[in-house]
Amino acid sequence: MTEQESDNTATLRRWLEVLVQKSGSDLFLVEGLPPMIRVAGKISQISEDPLLGKDIEAAILQALLPRLAQGFRDGASSVDASLQFKSLGRFRLNLHRERGRPAATIRAIPSNPPRLSELGLPSNVEALSKLPYGLVLIGGPTGSGKTTTVAALVDEINRREAKHIITIEDPIEYDHTNIKSIIEQVEIGIDAPDFPTALRSALRQAPDIIVVGEMRDPETMKIAVTAGETGHLVFSTLHTSDVTSTVARVADSFPPERQSTIRNELSVSLAAVMSQKLLPRIGGGRVPAAEMLMLVMVRDNTFGRMPFSTCIRKSASRGRRDHSHLKSHWQLW
Repeated sequence: MTEQESDNTATLRRWLEVLVQKSGSDLFLVEGLPPMIRVAGKISQISEDPLLGKDIEAAILQALLPRLAQGFRDGASSVDASLQFKSLGRFRLNLHRERGRPAATIRAIPSNPPRLSELGLPSNVEALSKLPYGLVLIGGPTGSGKTTTVAALVDEINRREAKHIITIEDPIEYDHTNIKSIIEQVEIGIDAPDFPTALRSALRQAPDIIVVGEMRDPETMKIAVTAGETGHLVFSTLHTSDVTSTVARVADSFPPERQSTIRNELSVSLAAVMSQKLLPRIGGGRVPAAEMLMLVMVRDNTFGRMPFSTCIRKSASRGRRDHSHLKSHWQLW
């Protein structure tokens, strides 16, 4: 939402001004502690006065859409929203409860997506923006820059090609400007009730590329896997620690009786998996560390040129086990 400047939001604005001035990434509001911010991975306080729950609630609710504010007053356990303050920029807000008391975490979001070359990622990551179709998963811990990486990949495509791109987010973070591509940004809770509904609708809108902000449930995962299998390029993120756990997270989200089926569908749909973390930089700041597995066409004399799914079947028929057939058919950076 776009925040209307008023006295009611003056306190929140002061906190966010400090966050922006210090180039911080997150603002933490917890009862019993002063406002805290994270700068270059380190947390520090920005005042001496401890907060009360009523102070946090009063500052945050005035900046929310009325229906979101009322939902929290009526007992909702958490609320996700985007905020925009004049001269300060955009922010992602999570208002929640801890020990029955209001608390909030607010992340600063640059207004425009960064260029991929500015992120410090391996140059090979650009190849993800050139894939014709398939499911691309970006994994990593909270705050590791997954959303930023996806936004930069979309920006690369937007600058290079004329495509129809639909992003589905909760909430919308980066604002994309139509350059060569048509980009539609759908926000959960405003433009669609949930991810599965938004994703089904997007598939009826002739997209070339779909961005699913986060795959949170098996239904969303199933639709995204199918979309990647049927000729769309699909980007999504997962909260995981490495490439292996990113792939496993999808299959393990389904009941045991469906896991074999979803693994088979993943073998057809999955185009690439990337995992990233932010590490402390010598001298201050943080730098990304990434690993990426990209599916390629097999070119050895035994199998010739064939899809990875065919290689899986042939490898299985020859008695290969423990996923050893994966090793020669993935490129690792």
